[in-house]
Amino acid sequence: MLVTEAAISDIPTLVRLVNLAYRGGEGWTDESHLLAGRRTDEAGVEELLKGPDSVILKYLESESALAGCVYLKRQENKLYLGMLSVWPARQGAGIGKALLSAAVDYARQKQCACIRITVISVRHELIAWYERHGYRRTGEIEPFHAGEKFGIQKQPLQLVVLERAILTDHPTGVSGHRS
Repeated sequence: MLVTEAAISDIPTLVRLVNLAYRGGEGWTDESHLLAGRRTDEAGVEELLKGPDSVILKYLESESALAGCVYLKRQENKLYLGMLSVWPARQGAGIGKALLSAAVDYARQKQCACIRITVISVRHELIAWYERHGYRRTGEIEPFHAGEKFGIQKQPLQLVVLERAILTDHPTGVSGHRS
């Protein structure tokens, strides 16, 4: 297992992974019952990779076998986490958990106070999964503006905002966290 930063050459495989994880009709993260169309395309992933203060971390099961990915973007003193994706056949194998752990490490490196994520409000099982991994609802609700970029809504949707605190300011200068 290796978690490393994705490169431009990874885009075709990342696009396939993300679209299968979100719209492939398989796995517990599938949202094709809520949204039609693709979750992303090559231009969208390239835009994320080239964005300022942004990275896509990829989880490799061997030197070349991509099993998962997550998008991270620093926004002031917070780290936004999005597009967490695991091949449907590999879901439940700890890959998502490993990517969340890598995101916490990345947040500490970037001296972020917390990690922030938005989840479609009707995705109760997904919200519960994040809560089991230390994320808490902030009470904020955001509108969901999918448009053509993230797919076509089959029903009105909203986003729940969750955050996980990252403790970075210890007197010794050493980072720490609570699970």
